[in-house]
Amino acid sequence: VQLQASGGGLVQAGGSLKLSCAASGRTIDTYNMAWFRQASGKERDFVAAISWSGFSTYYGDFVKGRFTISRDNDKNMMYLQMNSLKPEDTAVYYCASDYGVYGLGPMPSVSDFEAWGQGTLVTVSS
Repeated sequence: VQLQASGGGLVQAGGSLKLSCAASGRTIDTYNMAWFRQASGKERDFVAAISWSGFSTYYGDFVKGRFTISRDNDKNMMYLQMNSLKPEDTAVYYCASDYGVYGLGPMPSVSDFEAWGQGTLVTVSS
């Protein structure tokens, strides 16, 4: 599968952005998906994950109700709606698809995911 993230940009603190992840090469309807982010000089951190059905969603502790992950399997797409953005949310955001074998836990790690998009930069100004 090939994943392409888009929707990043420059936004003021308190603003909103919606990231999209388009999948091609195979359908994603049997794969758990996630968003991770990586700030400059830091490790890649878990942001949000959604089960293959969309029934279960999980978020990193820092999200605190500000972000919403969703998916549209008919369109082979995944999304991340980000509200109340803060300067510390500035990072490159990556979408990922897992191996399609295991269940989705509440705090997935980078190693749980097989395919990665190229990332989209989100910059939040103060």
